[in-house]
Amino acid sequence: MSVDEKIDLGEDKSLLLVDDDEPFLRRLARAMEKRGFEVETAGSVAAGKAIATARPPAYAVVDLRLEDGNGLDVVEVLREKRPDSRIVVLTGYGAIATAVAAVKIGATDYLSKPADANDIVNALVAGGKELPPPPENPMSADRVRWEHIQRVYELCDRNVSETARRLNMHRRTLQRILAKRSPR
Repeated sequence: MSVDEKIDLGEDKSLLLVDDDEPFLRRLARAMEKRGFEVETAGSVAAGKAIATARPPAYAVVDLRLEDGNGLDVVEVLREKRPDSRIVVLTGYGAIATAVAAVKIGATDYLSKPADANDIVNALVAGGKELPPPPENPMSADRVRWEHIQRVYELCDRNVSETARRLNMHRRTLQRILAKRSPR
């Protein structure tokens, strides 16, 4: 799907984007407007919930971890105010448990960052039981492993010893992994 290709979005083209990464939010908003959506953005859980309550959109893309809380709170408000909305949850910390939680609460799909606009549009407009096509450039196994280690490290308040214990890994091995740049 190219940028110029318009998708049949139906009558209501409203889209709410909730992410605290301002540059990413602006880029995604521009990309989605080019694809025919009427975009409204929010940089926090509070702003996302306010928009979802006042003007519940037909579509939404919500980041899971925001500075002021959990994006799933926005998903819950959206589901309550507009049960037919199609919601995609985005996160840089992909894990099966959070994916299951997002879908149980009412998300249509769950994507790991970095997801491009085409992946997001495919997830938003995929019909009922129809699965969107696999991503063009999925994360490598090394990248998934690195993301998982980073997530556990953050959850342990950047405590290397505690992270190594939880990952059942030697502390020095973990330190070497953390010192390297992220894999592609």
